[in-house]
Amino acid sequence: MRGVIDDRTATGDAEVATAAARAGADVVRAKYGGHLARMDKGGGDFATDADVEAEEAIVGVIRAARPADALLGEEGGQRGAAGTERRWLVDPLCGTLNYAVGHMLVAVNVALRGGPAAVADPFTHEVFSTDGRTAWLRHEGADTPLVPTSATRLVDVNLDPPFPGAPAFRATDLLAHPTFVARFRPRVVSTTLALAWVAAGRRAAYVTDGGDLSENVHFAAGIALCRAAGCVVTGIDGRPVGRGARGLVAAADAATHEVLMSVIRSGG
Repeated sequence: MRGVIDDRTATGDAEVATAAARAGADVVRAKYGGHLARMDKGGGDFATDADVEAEEAIVGVIRAARPADALLGEEGGQRGAAGTERRWLVDPLCGTLNYAVGHMLVAVNVALRGGPAAVADPFTHEVFSTDGRTAWLRHEGADTPLVPTSATRLVDVNLDPPFPGAPAFRATDLLAHPTFVARFRPRVVSTTLALAWVAAGRRAAYVTDGGDLSENVHFAAGIALCRAAGCVVTGIDGRPVGRGARGLVAAADAATHEVLMSVIRSGG
């Protein structure tokens, strides 16, 4: 947990997360535009050989640096003892459908449960990282602090099914609400790269339905970034993420969060 990791360990874990995310991003970038073998997961979901190979590259970095740690991967599942305190959460290619049809909006997510994390953009070579206390962008050898702001007024919304909050909450209803329309401009990138953009000030907020996402491989790294950058992060029900909250509202500031919560509470 964050409270029992000393500064040196946290810094080291952040570097491991960054190196692992970069290793995955290298694979994703190298395989882009080529033939992709698809593995059906059911319900319209699928993985590609790029997902699998990127995860193996990430696992290789983590195994070399932290051989005793457990790991949960989107493609490979649980590795190591499931009950261990130190567990890495890995989504090697968030935005597989984007990637498979030739769009570059994807992310590589690596997070240590309750601590450091990294999100890599394979095509800009940017890596958004946190040691669990502060957050920064590493690009071309320089580290820049992440500073969230709602100035863009852009709110990214996850519209992918399933919709467990329906009929009380539907993201599509949110987009048509007069208050939302008056204050924000919606965006849908269909990858949790958008969460890193909230932490970096490129998005005012991100909203998704769902269950408890705190240890979800798709969301854990982005949540860690947003928290460390000082964003307001709750479920769509207003409860703290990780304490039974449903879904996710990550906002650059309290005012933006309150407006979004008022729209959600009113039924979208």
